[in-house]
Amino acid sequence: MAIFVVTYDLNKESKRPDITGLLHKSFSYAQLSESSYAIDTTLTAEAVYKVFLPLLDGNDSLYVITLKRLYYGQGLAVVNEWLEKRLTY
Repeated sequence: MAIFVVTYDLNKESKRPDITGLLHKSFSYAQLSESSYAIDTTLTAEAVYKVFLPLLDGNDSLYVITLKRLYYGQGLAVVNEWLEKRLTY
């Protein structure tokens, strides 16, 4: 399993694609901020990106970033526990 951060920004959308809905039904996740999630998957970063690609247009941004220990931060206890349980060095 790999842990990735998926972070996105949808720009100038009149109709918002359901990125969060797709993410929620496709991956085990912890929400880090409004549009940033840590996900747990067997997919590669490229394959995760391709899951979301059909929902994006040319002015959107979406990054899939590998997450490993060491990390530092603060947030909800449930998010911290999710990260501690899954992250490796």
